[in-house]
Amino acid sequence: MKEEVILVDRNDCPHGTMEKIEAHKKGVLHRAFSIFIFNDNGELMLQRRALHKYHSGGLWTNTCCSHPREGEELLAAAHRRLKEEMGFICPLQHKFHFIYNAHLDNGLIEHELDHVFVGNYPGTPKFNPEEVMDYRFTSLQKLEKEISQSPEKFTEWLKIILPKIQEITLGPKSS
Repeated sequence: MKEEVILVDRNDCPHGTMEKIEAHKKGVLHRAFSIFIFNDNGELMLQRRALHKYHSGGLWTNTCCSHPREGEELLAAAHRRLKEEMGFICPLQHKFHFIYNAHLDNGLIEHELDHVFVGNYPGTPKFNPEEVMDYRFTSLQKLEKEISQSPEKFTEWLKIILPKIQEITLGPKSS
């Protein structure tokens, strides 16, 4: 069974579905979500995507990302994928959404209306090796520095979203 994504307009109103790979080849706007899990020390849980993923294999990224299925509530989809990828469920809060467009490897384009969820989990994940090859915790400040020094090691969407996550967790940067 091929996975489909929900096509949306800029106001997140759905207007059909499309096979996931086709949507990423054509760069069609679709609904997605990103999850950022922090431990009790305020460190972000990063995952390193499995090498065989259809794009961005081997790159470090936020705790979990995916797409809801047609008829699936966003929060339910976020919990489903967090369990499938990282092996746990925890309370999640929807913080904001935004639209981004990024060109990826393999000739694919991410054009997503991305809903961002944040949660806390003090335990150790039992990640799925089909999805994730490694994980680690880091502070947002260290992550920002790592990305500036070695941007090729991180996913495009993480680079785009990090300033927004820093703002909601650390407050606005002073100029």
